[in-house]
Amino acid sequence: QVQLVESGGGLVQPGGSLRLSCVASGSAFSIYAMGWYRQAPGKERELVARIISTGYTNYADSAKGRFTISRDKNTVYLQMNSLKPEDTAVYYCNAQNTLTFWGQGTQVTVSS
Repeated sequence: QVQLVESGGGLVQPGGSLRLSCVASGSAFSIYAMGWYRQAPGKERELVARIISTGYTNYADSAKGRFTISRDKNTVYLQMNSLKPEDTAVYYCNAQNTLTFWGQGTQVTVSS
């Protein structure tokens, strides 16, 4: 019943920044955790960053020091700095209560 809508993807040059947003709506149940995953062509979907209700966060090693996840109630953000070509992927928003929900994805392309 939860719906997730991502925004903020686009084309950026290496070293640039993007800020992704995801808004969760449509559920009467509280969301325990939200996160961002990405999938590049020919690769498996992988965790980028996740945040839970207590504020605890975890990041993929490739994201540490460059990306920051934050949450404001039912909205989660991913601030992406110092972007690299290998960050190019479709980025998916994730939310979890008793079930797991996915957004439809937003394309991030890092290219010079």
